Amino acid sequence: MCTGKCSKFIAISLYVLAAVSVICNIILFFPDFETKYAAADRDGKPRITEEVKYMGGLVGGGIMVSIFHTVCLGFLCSIHLRKRNICRFCVCSPQMFLSIGFAAAGVVGALYSLSTAALGLANGPTCYWRNCNGSYLSDRDMWKWCKEPENVVEFNVALFSTLLVAASVELILCLIQMVNGLFGCLCGTCAGKEVRPQLLNATFRISRLE
Repeated sequence: MCTGKCSKFIAISLYVLAAVSVICNIILFFPDFETKYAAADRDGKPRITEEVKYMGGLVGGGIMVSIFHTVCLGFLCSIHLRKRNICRFCVCSPQMFLSIGFAAAGVVGALYSLSTAALGLANGPTCYWRNCNGSYLSDRDMWKWCKEPENVVEFNVALFSTLLVAASVELILCLIQMVNGLFGCLCGTCAGKEVRPQLLNATFRISRLE
């Protein structure tokens, strides 16, 4: 796969994963899909799981990973090639170089989202009567300890697990883009072959005129 096409594929995939991370993080603020728990938490009565407030999915898996999206490497390369009849290597190499730094920011964001999701799963949800912790994931009988919000354990496990998977995939894709960006800087992209014959023909015609 060409480095430009690979960047485009990664960017589109990260758009989807970042959206999933943001949505999951926002929903986690509303256990049992109720707003009253968030309101009570603002009044100093702990009702929202602490790891939700770290906003790993919103800040890390969402905003920081989205920094890479703003580059939109594949799209920018395609737009430049349509507007300018020049070598893709000349257009894409600076963007590929910048993409390494943007992808590194995505790696940091994905790691933050991954860490908070893992902590959220390990520590368990905040709930009325009991705080599930320890080995609650392997002991489903402990899930009944939480009386309010209702089904908060299942709610948190499902969303934090989704965040964990999304962050893991984001991390892998951003690492791949760092390697892909390096190859793009060194080798350019495959579309340069399509432009070079035109440049050679133009040189030949100029030579004949002389």
